Amino acid sequence: MTYDNRFPIFRLPKPEPDTILSVFLFYISKLLNEQGIRTAAHYQTKYNVLARFSGNVRFVDIDVLYLKRFEVWMLEQNYSKTTVGIYTRCLRALFNEAIFQGIIKRESYPFGRRLYQPPSSRNIKKALTLEDVSKIYNYIPENKQERKAKDFWLFSYFANGINPTDIMNLKCKNIEGEYLVFERAKTVNSTRLDPRPITVFISDDMRKIIDFWGNKNKDPENYIFPWMEHNITPLRKVELCELFVYSINHWMFKIGKKVGIEKKVSTYVARHTFSSIMKRSGVSTEFIQESLGHTSMKTTESYLDSFEKSIKKEYSQKLVAFKDDRSLIK
Repeated sequence: MTYDNRFPIFRLPKPEPDTILSVFLFYISKLLNEQGIRTAAHYQTKYNVLARFSGNVRFVDIDVLYLKRFEVWMLEQNYSKTTVGIYTRCLRALFNEAIFQGIIKRESYPFGRRLYQPPSSRNIKKALTLEDVSKIYNYIPENKQERKAKDFWLFSYFANGINPTDIMNLKCKNIEGEYLVFERAKTVNSTRLDPRPITVFISDDMRKIIDFWGNKNKDPENYIFPWMEHNITPLRKVELCELFVYSINHWMFKIGKKVGIEKKVSTYVARHTFSSIMKRSGVSTEFIQESLGHTSMKTTESYLDSFEKSIKKEYSQKLVAFKDDRSLIK
């Protein structure tokens, strides 16, 4: 299978074996062999930014000073501190790969304490409030595109924050009575020895969405929704998922503006909103972790939003609850 159109990085002149491009090509090829097409695309983007900064340099030229200059350059290009951290952590991962391949020695490793540490930034909370969700739920769509966007944003929210790729890949066999049982496409390869299926109760709202938008052919191997195709390449699958996400996000942006939601409303936000509202409702982090299909508690905690101000105000009153207990007044 060729990925030349999607990955022009393969059309670049053959690099020297001790350069960052050589390891980028190796890592991207590895991801493509594992059908990690979107992750591979992210790595290509990161290489393009690095190349804009300094071209295809050798690993021996990447030292602490290089990394600090790269950080300053990215900030000058209006990249956020979060993005700088993502890019430099990617470079750190490739540096480790270069060491493993014997391209460079461990002594030249420029990352770590007293060396260079990728910047981190305050996590920007993406979740909506329950009031915001109510606005979306009660909004009356003005056209079919808005209805599709609203329905599948809510479907994601109701179904444990299921992401669009998993929605697209759901098959009729994943419906087991009152429940939807599936494995995340993102973790099928990475957790093959310990798969963690996600189980979701199919609520009345989810059932209505399935009935309205779903395929009429309920063959177990048929997709629940009609936007995924059989017998297509992995790249085509990714393209169909991207079109699905783009359509939802485009129309949800319009809906969000209409109902007065200040935060960006996207499929990603639906997942964060599910987890945060569960937290605010007193659900354990362990349950939320299982519902999201995370293998790491740290990943789950990054999804959880801060409590709303009104909840903080309510909780603060508990500190003076003794005022209402007249038996304590003497």
